[in-house]
Order: sequence, then C-alpha cells, then structure tokens
Amino acid sequence: MPLKIYNTLSKQKENFLPLEKGKAKIYVCGPTVYSHAHIGHAKSYISFDVVVRFLRHLNFDVTYVQNITDVGHLVGDSDEGEDKLEKQSKFEKKHPMAIAEFYTKSFFDDMDALNVLRADISPRATGHIPEQIELVEKLIKNKNAYEVNGSVYFDVSSFKDYGKLSNRSTDDAVSGTRVSSRSEKKNPNDFALWKKADASHILKWQSPWGIGFPGWHLECSAMSMKYLGESFDIHGGGNENQFPHHECEIAQSESVTNKPFVKYWMHNNMVTVDGKKMGKSLGNFTTLKDAFKKFDPVVIRFFILQSHYRSPLDFSEEALEASKKGLQKLQSTIKKVEQKILVSENGKQNFDETEFVKNFTEAMNDDFNTPQAIAVLFDVVKNINEGFVAGFSIESLHKISTLFKKFADKILGIYPINKAESSDESKEKELIEILIALRNEARTSKNFALSDLVRNKLQSINIVIEDSPNGTSWKKLE
Repeated sequence: MPLKIYNTLSKQKENFLPLEKGKAKIYVCGPTVYSHAHIGHAKSYISFDVVVRFLRHLNFDVTYVQNITDVGHLVGDSDEGEDKLEKQSKFEKKHPMAIAEFYTKSFFDDMDALNVLRADISPRATGHIPEQIELVEKLIKNKNAYEVNGSVYFDVSSFKDYGKLSNRSTDDAVSGTRVSSRSEKKNPNDFALWKKADASHILKWQSPWGIGFPGWHLECSAMSMKYLGESFDIHGGGNENQFPHHECEIAQSESVTNKPFVKYWMHNNMVTVDGKKMGKSLGNFTTLKDAFKKFDPVVIRFFILQSHYRSPLDFSEEALEASKKGLQKLQSTIKKVEQKILVSENGKQNFDETEFVKNFTEAMNDDFNTPQAIAVLFDVVKNINEGFVAGFSIESLHKISTLFKKFADKILGIYPINKAESSDESKEKELIEILIALRNEARTSKNFALSDLVRNKLQSINIVIEDSPNGTSWKKLE
C-alpha cells in the first residue's frame, strides 16, 4: 500500500508522489512567539513531527522548514490592529525582540520535552526582510499589487484562483471577520503585503515605499520558496490557517512564479475544551508548561497521537489520565522484555512480527493514522503478554525490542520512556538491573544466601523485587 495523504486542495486522499524522486520538501507554519505554547500548538507540531519521522522511515530525504513569526502577525489576524509582539512588549515593558527571544526559547524547550524533532531550518521573519521586499516588488511589477500611502496591498481580483484552497469566494472574504475592510484598499478583500509604520512602531524597516513592516502572509511565501524552491511537496498548518493565511500565500506565490506553489496541503484539526476551540482569545487554554507540572510530556504526546491529526481532540485531565494508564501498559511490557534480555532468559516461544509490521505500516500509510498505529502496538503487547507464559526465545525478545524501537521510538516518538531523566537516574536503573541479573544467576545456581542478600539490600533502599511466572520485575517505593 503506497503512502496516501489527504490533500486539502483536492479534498481527497492522494498517493504521495513528490516533485523530486526520493525527496520530500516540507514547510509548516511555526509559532508567533509572543507567549508560551499551549496544548493546541502541541497537537500541530507533534502531528507534523510524526509526518517527518515516517517519511524518513520510508527513506525519503526530508528537508523540513518551520518558521518563527517574530513580526507582522497582527492581533485578530486582520490587516489592522497591533502587532502581537509589540502589544506583548508594551505589557511586559520589554523590547519586542526580547519578547521574541524569550518565547522562542520557551517554544523550543516545550517541543524538546515533547520529543518533537527540530526542523532542519527554522527561519525568522525578521531575518528575511530583503526577500519579502523583493517579493512585493515583483508583485507590483506584475500588477498583482499596488501601493497606497506607504502600504502595499495584494489585488485579489488579479488572481482568478483565489479561494481554491478554502473554497471561499471573494464575496466570502468581504463579509469575513479576518480580512477587514479599509478605505485605502481598492477592494475590501485585498490583503496587506507591506504596512506603513507610524512613529510609535518599534519593529520597522526601510523599503521602496517608506518605513514599514511586512504582512503576516508574506513571510511564509518568501521563506518557504527561499529554502524549498518555487514549488515544493507539503505545506502544513492548523485548520484555522486555511483562510486567510494559506489562501493568501497561494495567491502571492503563484502570481510571481506562475507555478503551483504546493502539491499537498495538510491541515491538522483543533484541540477543544468542552467542544469549544482551545485558544488564547477564549481564555480556555492550558500552557504546556502548566500541563507538564501534572503530566509527563510523553503522556501528552501519547494523548495527542491517540487522535488522528485531522480529527478534533477534546482536552481534559480525565482524558490525560486515561492516556497515562494506556502508556503505562506499554511501558510495563517493554520493561519486561528488556529485563528478560538483560538476564538472558531463554524460552521456546517464537514471535512473528510480520503481521504487526504490515498492520502498522498500513495504518501509517493511510494518511498517518496514528490511532490505528497505536492500536497495533497494543496488539503486540497482548501477543507478548500471552507469550510470556511459555517464555520467549532470546531471538524473539530481540525482535520485539527492535520492533518497539522502530514503531514507538523512531516513528511515534513515545519510546524510550522518560528520555528527559537525568544521567544519575539512568545510572541508578542500570545498577539495579545488574544486581537483579546477579540475583537471578545466584538463584539458578542455588546460591540462595547470595540471592537473599541482594534482595534484602535492594529492599533496604526501597527497591522491591517481584518474582512471577513471567519473570522478575522491580519497582521503587516512594
């Protein structure tokens, strides 16, 4: 089964056939860095992290670009109002670039905790002002844009395919709340490419039209084409970005190049709270930093991957608790396998991974269906726990370990567990495993005095050993 991706542009699943054989070029809209990331952001970036991971698993040479918006994103996502960073800078009484630096670091810290791989390139809007000005100049030359009083607007009527992504007509744009009307525009649905900056505006640059700053939509076109070319394979982002942001990207990019801008458009659905979109404007958001105080980041990642990226996900602590229990079941099984490998416990039961590999791959090939892929992992767990009774061969145990590392670690990013643990904690676990292996060897050779000594010494430091027909496990008492 070939990889199929749901293309928002065609409204159907399509076989993934990249523009250049063996390569995959991806751009995902990154954060506007004026506050801490929340659970909604995690859904988007974890979803596309798995897309990148799976494409690399399929041996595609992936170039992944994810921008940082540090200028031009106005409050309300319209053409009027304050820049989000400048508004936050006034609130915190700091320079806008200090705000950008602080929250960019905060974003990356949160993504690292969630085991989200860094993009190959993370360009900043403020670092690409010349490219944005050049793009505007080309649009004016092509008569797709016009200057008024130091601001430049894209003439939507000059691009006949405007609305092809979101299925919105220009009439919808006029009546929409996100592309506001302005008297200096030729048409109310035209959008800003470059905005004139007044004296109080801090983030501003010299341009052929006077001192100003770029529009939010412009940066993604300029930076994606700089690093991925005039046409590339996948553009990702949240559903809410389809209109106006992505629609405007298509219009301004294709007007300059006369080429299809993106082959596959991918959009993740939102996180909701009691059925309503989680967002800062509604005040119903939970920052990742607050969530991490109650839940291990890997639990949050597992929770998000239990929903399809195109499906809404309702957030609650009860739902996270349920995910935590499910993850613990996976953890427990993986731990038993690793312990049995460590003590070289050898049985006769064979493990056939063929069906599991097939089912997992088919799930991921079906538009990155992570809930189904996770269901396959639980099928593996069930098979393993049944096989423990008879005892697996060492060869089978290594097969199982390799399977989990491939599926749960490389692709889904949920194993090894507790990657963020300190080196001291890791060394402590390793020493405990060695002592348990020594004890089991003593038991096998009927050296019960040594076996009991190891058990008692471990118990004295609150390490409890549990023997069962399925082998030996241990836990640390709080």
